[in-house]
Amino acid sequence: MVYFGAIKITKNRLFVHALSNHTPINNISDNLSIEELRELIPQLQQLTEKYKHSEAIQKSLFDISELASSVGELSRLYPAIHEIIGRFMNAQNFYVAFYDQINELIDFVYFVDQFDEVTLRQIPASELMEGFTGYILRTGNHLFLTEETREAQLKQINVKQIGSGPVDWIGVPLKRGNQVIGAMVVQSYDKSIRYNQEDLDILLFVSQHIVNTVDRVKSREMNEQTIRERTKQLQSINEELQEEINERQKVETLQNALFEISELSASVDGNMADFYASLHEVIARLISAPNCYIATISSDKKRLEFPYYSDEVNTLIESREIGLGLTEFVLRTGSAELINPSRVKELTEKNEVDAVTAKNMLEQNNSWLGSPLVVDGEISGVIAIQSYSQDEHYSLRDLELLRFVSHHIAVALERKRSSDAVQRYNQQLTEMVKERTEELNKTNQYLQKQIEERKAIQQKLVHDAHHDALTDLPNRTMFNARLSQALANKKRYPQNNFAVVFIDLDRFKQINDTIGHHAGDSFLIEVASRINHCIRGHDLLARLGGDEFVILLDNFESPDDVEIISNRIINSIAAPFVLDGREIFSGASIGIAYLESGYQSASEIVRDADAAMYQAKSQGRGQYVVFDLTMRKKLLEELEIETEFRKALKSEAFDVYSHPVFDMSSDNHIYDECRVRWVNPKLGVMDRDSFWQIAEHSGLVVEMDNFMLKAAFAMLSKALTAYGGGTHYKVAVNLSIHYLTHTEAAVQLIQDIKEQQIDPKRLIFEFDENDLNRRAQFSLPAIKHLKRSGIKLVLDNFGSGLASLSYLYSYPFDFVKVDHRFVKTVPRSERNLKLIQSVLAMSEQLKFKLIVSGITDKEQADLLNSVGCQLGQGPYLEPPSQVILPD
Repeated sequence: MVYFGAIKITKNRLFVHALSNHTPINNISDNLSIEELRELIPQLQQLTEKYKHSEAIQKSLFDISELASSVGELSRLYPAIHEIIGRFMNAQNFYVAFYDQINELIDFVYFVDQFDEVTLRQIPASELMEGFTGYILRTGNHLFLTEETREAQLKQINVKQIGSGPVDWIGVPLKRGNQVIGAMVVQSYDKSIRYNQEDLDILLFVSQHIVNTVDRVKSREMNEQTIRERTKQLQSINEELQEEINERQKVETLQNALFEISELSASVDGNMADFYASLHEVIARLISAPNCYIATISSDKKRLEFPYYSDEVNTLIESREIGLGLTEFVLRTGSAELINPSRVKELTEKNEVDAVTAKNMLEQNNSWLGSPLVVDGEISGVIAIQSYSQDEHYSLRDLELLRFVSHHIAVALERKRSSDAVQRYNQQLTEMVKERTEELNKTNQYLQKQIEERKAIQQKLVHDAHHDALTDLPNRTMFNARLSQALANKKRYPQNNFAVVFIDLDRFKQINDTIGHHAGDSFLIEVASRINHCIRGHDLLARLGGDEFVILLDNFESPDDVEIISNRIINSIAAPFVLDGREIFSGASIGIAYLESGYQSASEIVRDADAAMYQAKSQGRGQYVVFDLTMRKKLLEELEIETEFRKALKSEAFDVYSHPVFDMSSDNHIYDECRVRWVNPKLGVMDRDSFWQIAEHSGLVVEMDNFMLKAAFAMLSKALTAYGGGTHYKVAVNLSIHYLTHTEAAVQLIQDIKEQQIDPKRLIFEFDENDLNRRAQFSLPAIKHLKRSGIKLVLDNFGSGLASLSYLYSYPFDFVKVDHRFVKTVPRSERNLKLIQSVLAMSEQLKFKLIVSGITDKEQADLLNSVGCQLGQGPYLEPPSQVILPD
């Protein structure tokens, strides 16, 4: 409510009082004379103007709030703010500046002035900190300067004038919480335009709303820019993939042509005319070849013979003596040639081609391609194609293609004349072409799958762009700001009570996977509504992301109030949800952390509430747990274990064991698997899974890999085991997925092996199937690179993941090691035994060997041996033995 001042006349005061109580004017006028009513008119007019001014301010604040949703770019926001401020005060000279404390710059995001002009948008803070704007940014105080009091004020606050001197100048700070982030300034150079205290109060009030509006527009603008950049990247990647697909399709077409050429020599039995015609047809699919002939050299080396000739102009051609024709030119040079009318003139001048041939070619405007047929380094003939069309001339690409194909045609011709040895060679070539074709088909399928996945990602980005504020709840940033204020309040007024309630929903992922993301969004909106009904009006509910919600409770009497609210939330979420006509059940696990003066930041409180929530989930969900020091003690214990692990890795305080793999049918030793064991001073021997889990959580997987490689190199260099010392001795190492995430890591690994003077053929790398699942789409190139270097590859723990069969078909593993849990249950599980038999059958077709691990007794070994499993590993065959590494 705006206070308008008192009225001196007694009756007038009664009149105004009557108006404020909505007394009818007729009743009031009866008590006042005409002169008294006339005296009231100016005061009533002034009162009316103040009401209108107050209404304008309220409307301007509403318009500023609306800008956050109607304006999408900051460049449009600031002029709109300028226009709104100009409604209730003269703001002809107006600017907004933000202070970048990290880079010590003042950014004039908007500047309108009739005398001064900002040529540089960003100005070093050191140049302006002693001026008017710098005073506001340094102190966080507003500044109101008038022509009459300016000099005295500047001396008092020790501030200098920079730029043109205004008549009046008002600047107010822009704050985010308690932090000064900028300043907003209006100034007047006209003595007829003056500012007053009311203008200052309005600017101070408006500035609080402007910061919130700027933050919301800036956040939305950054999100939209990020989406545009990601979409552009995906489009670029898709274009590159499409180019690669087109190139592979061309290669596949060429491979199919070569395959057909190799097939012709076997499929056209004794009929050479059909054989040559089929060759012509294959070439015509690769190059425009309306006219084609094959010329061979006679046995006396004096004549050219034409076993095949197909031409649109000349239907017949006879053998002739070797002269200066185009065919003879190719025979003399021994290389493929592209001859057009311009080229034939050049050859005629050099006496390489006779004049008659040149004349015929110029008259018919020929374009001619010819390539020698070379077998075992000897030229046996020429294959040529030509065109009589003025619109169709051959290119260098056609020449290269014919040169490439001619070699295969020469081989096919030789096959038709050869014996059984040539037939066997033809069979090998056929199999090679078929295998290559199948590989290209699989590669094309893989690329198509990648394209579909990237399209799905692009669609998800579009979906996310329309669901920025799903529940319309405060986000993490706003919650942390309010929590920081509550923490400061707690330190200043210890008697005030605050608590953070961290809520995690049960089975949210199953709901999304079962009935879709749209229903999952509806579920989250309903959850937000239910929680809102469980808390008080002054409590703050926020969504941190996914299915995590957090509440800031304040002004409660005792912890019982917090627990009552928590129980109310748990019961509310436990009630059934109806989504898409289905009844769905969920639940909530809640962690509670009370604000104490010992907390230093909002993140510490949220962390402790989160830890309490996880404790609630581990105890069975659907309940709440209050954070206490024992939870923090547990976190410290986990940190202590990680510290001890780092020390052990630095000092290499690990035990190395050799676990051999045998051929169970002959008892021959295949290779030794290098394993590492860690004996924790407090917890004792760490099992293998826990050991690697600590390494992953510590971010020391690569360092652990390097230690294991070092141990393997030592075992290969010296006879440290019962089977070591020989040139055929091999050692296997379990490596992390790091070396498969990109080819550069695999290349560096191979280089390190060579620097250690280790033969890569004596190394075997085992990769866990579950790890491979995480980055399968990036692993194939690196796996092939390791394979080409001579390193043997093992797919470890086969059967424990979700995509095992795809790995068997797509990846060139030399060994596949069955998960030990299958072997353990083989005697009593016929289903697992049949699974192992199926994989064993596939191993013959896919060229890998099967290893069964974890054999603990004779019954398992005999049963596996009976179904054909040759390679095995386990304590029954030979238990692991410790390896003493040299210093």
